[in-house]
Amino acid sequence: MIPSALPRRAGAGFKPEHLAAIIAEPQPIGFFEVHAENYMGAGGPPHAQLGRLREDFALSIHGVGLSIGSMQPLDRAHLARLKTLCDCYQPESFSEHLAWSTHDSVFLNDLLPLPYTQETLRRVAGHIDEVQDALGRQMLLENPATYVLFAESTIEETAFLAEIARRTGCGLLLDVNNVFVAATNHNLDPRDYIARFPLEAVREIHLSGHSETVDERGAPLLIDSHDTPVRDPVWALYAAVIDRTGPVASLIEWDNDVPAWPVLRDEAAAAQRMLDAAARKTAA
Repeated sequence: MIPSALPRRAGAGFKPEHLAAIIAEPQPIGFFEVHAENYMGAGGPPHAQLGRLREDFALSIHGVGLSIGSMQPLDRAHLARLKTLCDCYQPESFSEHLAWSTHDSVFLNDLLPLPYTQETLRRVAGHIDEVQDALGRQMLLENPATYVLFAESTIEETAFLAEIARRTGCGLLLDVNNVFVAATNHNLDPRDYIARFPLEAVREIHLSGHSETVDERGAPLLIDSHDTPVRDPVWALYAAVIDRTGPVASLIEWDNDVPAWPVLRDEAAAAQRMLDAAARKTAA
């Protein structure tokens, strides 16, 4: 099984409208990430653009459609398309979400949460084993941004993720913004969550912006919207994480209201400065 091996640098999500600016001059970017489902067609401009990008940069492929947490079997056709994509581009990393998005023949355009039970644990672990066997590579599993909790959950999320990693050998993708969003929504301390997270299994970190609203009771409600710069509390939480782990491949996600390339590049540069500081501290 090919292990995940992204460079321990800052990266950015690739948007086709940025390609000309990216290739016009050298970029201080360690890697780019793309959503797998955007490149499952045959040929055409998307593959031409991704092939050009791949010439110069490490690549992370991030799935949003496998429905790892579904009660149904995995979609074998989708998995086959994913294998074709990974075989073609040989990414340094492949990741998916701890979520579900399909029921019967219906695909729901959302990443929906799961109850954390022994039954769910067995099902998710089995699906991850199937994905890793099919791809011949390690996958990373991302912690979710959640807005509800399940009364039937019997396992804490961090313990659930730790056990999944232990059983399957998968790595973890720690989305720091998701931690902050979920903790705020559930009136929890995000630093307590990080203190219990199995950081030794983390191979990639995600950073993004979120939007703020209130729920029907007037309590703060955060939405993982990926449409703003990384917020200061998320940067602070990220600093606490890499203070413990040392440098880890760290991606800036910005998927909605996408800015011009220099804005996204500067967000990645800010993450890189923090990674450099963490590296100096580790070396000292």
